[in-house]
Amino acid sequence: MPQRSVVEAPNPFREGLRIKESLEPCVMVIFGATGDLTHRKLLPALYNLALEHPLPAGFSVVAFARRPYTDESFRQQALDSINQYSRQKPVNPQVWDSFASGIHYLQSNFHDPEGYTKLNQLLNKLDQERGTSGNRIFYLSTPPSQYPEIIQNLGAAGLNRNRKGWTRIIVEKPFGHDLATARELNRQIGKVFKEEQIYRIDHYLGKETVQNILVFRLANGIFEPVWNRRYVDHVQITVAENLGLEGRAGYYEESGAIRDMIQNHMLQLLTLVAMEPPIAFDGNSVRDEKVKVLHALQPLVGREVQNNTIRAQYGSGWVGGKQVPGYLQEQGVSPTSTTETYVALKTFIDNWRWAGVPFYLRTGKHLPKRVSEIAIQFKQPPLMLFKDHDTQGQVEPNVLTLRIQPDEGISLKFGAKVPGTDMQIRSVNMDFFYGSSFVREQPEAYERLLLDAMHGDSTLFTRRDEVEAAWSFVQNILDEWKSAPRDTVHTYESGSWGPQAADEFIWRDGRRWRRP
Repeated sequence: MPQRSVVEAPNPFREGLRIKESLEPCVMVIFGATGDLTHRKLLPALYNLALEHPLPAGFSVVAFARRPYTDESFRQQALDSINQYSRQKPVNPQVWDSFASGIHYLQSNFHDPEGYTKLNQLLNKLDQERGTSGNRIFYLSTPPSQYPEIIQNLGAAGLNRNRKGWTRIIVEKPFGHDLATARELNRQIGKVFKEEQIYRIDHYLGKETVQNILVFRLANGIFEPVWNRRYVDHVQITVAENLGLEGRAGYYEESGAIRDMIQNHMLQLLTLVAMEPPIAFDGNSVRDEKVKVLHALQPLVGREVQNNTIRAQYGSGWVGGKQVPGYLQEQGVSPTSTTETYVALKTFIDNWRWAGVPFYLRTGKHLPKRVSEIAIQFKQPPLMLFKDHDTQGQVEPNVLTLRIQPDEGISLKFGAKVPGTDMQIRSVNMDFFYGSSFVREQPEAYERLLLDAMHGDSTLFTRRDEVEAAWSFVQNILDEWKSAPRDTVHTYESGSWGPQAADEFIWRDGRRWRRP
């Protein structure tokens, strides 16, 4: 009797792209394909996947947008974008010719039912000509206000289901403006698509260091035993930007830092650091544990919002050697705006592993540099053994830092004896850098996420209950800020690390912000 082959379960956290796994041909329909996201991220990501051969023969792209392009003129626009933004240059002519042959353009308004009829006809044609077998991904690369009409029209045209193959939809952030709109959007998309078809994308989850958090924790016996309240003093999560609005005042005035960064990216990082080990590395198992963390977050309400959050706007100053205006002087910003460009907050996780351990989150624009990192600071051991020796003022605590961008890697700070005859102790760093440790080039976040969506692996995408749980935590803060006086919005100099109030906020706990 022949032996049955054992098929390995897909593990989204293992090294590199899954280029050896079979991938069914499919069509990706990009709504809003003439926009910035498509040309900066999606098309270069798809080209790189074609170059490295994860994409199957027959893979096709349908660009759906309002501008009057033809197939050929849009392909030229795509080539220009790939030449400018691809991580792999110059463009390989042979790979480009093969990739470009599968790119098609369909001009239509998003609200026009006739456009979806034409789309259906084109998809059926590609099934016949390129062997895509009815497998389709719809990518909403549009402003969120246009999501409902696109979703409704896809359902009305019968494009949400396909007897011949599978159908999936990728939705970009922001997923809702608050808890109520997120629930309503979930309701609208849930009427047309099943939850297993919906892929809510957060590009932070595609970054190598973010994916490596669980591998680092769970695959190394020296770290998992100390990953809890007995050994960890506190955790700091920082997402700093040195840029300002960059012409996006309209969006940012409606969003602010808490919606733009904390509700999605930073709470995702927090869940990966704090979650319990899943029973398996599959979509639902991992996301089940992340949702448990979000439900365990100690809610901030009333005076707790005042005591545990700081919001601020940048003033004028110098960033990168250039003088920059303050937020209220930016074009398109109301002079009476209370929109925050900086947020610092403290929260606790009410569960057995993390009880009593504060998690500090901070994010801001026009800070000294662009950096995203997670710093786990461990409790100090008793130091009376060294009280009579020179410890350079004080032995600093051990800190494990996961650098997400730039220079992705991991750093561990620990005390070491200074060479010499005296007992002197000084903190030193042990560093690991992805760039110098692995020969292969790292894929961009969108490459990994698009490939996972094609595989039907939802692990690195957010689920409906996950989105709503994150909004529930943030909504309490938004509600309290809405009624708070204008003077609760602090000001910080552009090029600094934030307002003085944020330093005082953490000093009162006997701690200080880590300087990245």
